[in-house]
Amino acid sequence: MNPEEPVAETLAVEPTIDPMVTPPPSADPVDPVAATEPTDPTRQVVFWLQGVEVFYGGNRAVTGVDLDIARNEVTAFIGPSGCGKTTVLRSLNRMHDLTPGAVVAGSITYYGEDLYGPKVDPAEVRRRIGMVFQKPNPFPKSIYDNIAYGPRLNGLRKRAALDDVVEQALTRAALWGEVKDKLKSSALSLSGGQAQRLCIARSLAVEPDVLLMDEPCSALDPIATSRIEDLMDELKDNLTIVIVTHNMQQAARVSDRTAFYTAEADEQGRRVGKLVEFDVTEKIFTKPSDPRTEGYITGRFG
Repeated sequence: MNPEEPVAETLAVEPTIDPMVTPPPSADPVDPVAATEPTDPTRQVVFWLQGVEVFYGGNRAVTGVDLDIARNEVTAFIGPSGCGKTTVLRSLNRMHDLTPGAVVAGSITYYGEDLYGPKVDPAEVRRRIGMVFQKPNPFPKSIYDNIAYGPRLNGLRKRAALDDVVEQALTRAALWGEVKDKLKSSALSLSGGQAQRLCIARSLAVEPDVLLMDEPCSALDPIATSRIEDLMDELKDNLTIVIVTHNMQQAARVSDRTAFYTAEADEQGRRVGKLVEFDVTEKIFTKPSDPRTEGYITGRFG
C-alpha cells in the first residue's frame, strides 16, 4: 500500500483496543533528563518519545528523538530537508507500518500506553491520531460523501446523524459557509485552500484526539495559509496538533513548542536526522540553547 494513500489515515477503525479507550487521567511520564524545561504539572502529556530511531531497509534515517507532546498545544517540527521531521511525524500514528522495511525503535507512548504494543490496533491508532498531508487529497466524490466516508465506515448509517456530522466537521474546519449550498458538488472542484480544509474536516468527522499536519500550507497562497493557521489556533482547544513546516515564521506564529531537527553524516557518510533542541517556541526563536538551532533560525544554513 502506498503510505500516502488517504484511506488509511484516520478512517478505517476496528474498535477492539482496550488500553486506549480511556487515557489515564494523570499520565505525565516526562523524562526530566530529555526535557529542556522543568515539567509543568498543568500539561497533560499525550506523546512521550524516548530514544526514538527510525530505519528504512536497515539504514538509520533519524535518531536521538526525546520529547513530549502535550494536549491542547501545537507542536512544530522544523529543520532543513532530509532531517527527519516527517519521518518522526509518521511514527506518531504508525504510518510506517505501511512502508516495507521501515522499523521504529525506542519508545513512543500515547497517554502512557505503548503505541507499538502487541495489543494496539493500528487502525484505531489512525482514527484517534489523524493526518493531513502536504498536498490536498480529496476523494473523487461529492463534498458531502468525502466528509461522511469515515463515519459510514465506522457504522453510522442514519441520514440525519450523517447530516449533523458533516455540518459540524465542515463548520469546525471553517468551510461550512462556503460549501453548504453545494454539498453534492464534486470535492475536486474546490480551490487548493478549500480542498485542504475539506481534508481537515474529513479527519475531524471521525473525532480524532490528535491531528498531524505535514506541511499543510506549502502549496497554498497567503490567504489560504492564514485561514489554516487561524483554524489550528481554534482547533487546539479540543485537539493536540503536531505540524511539520519549512516556514519558520509559521512555526513562530502557530506553535506553543518547537522541535528543531538537523541532518548529520554518520560513520558511513550517510546523512541521519537528529533532534537538536526542543523547547517553548518563544525560547527557540529568541534564545536557543544550541548554536545549530541559532544558525538555522538566523538563516546561516538550511
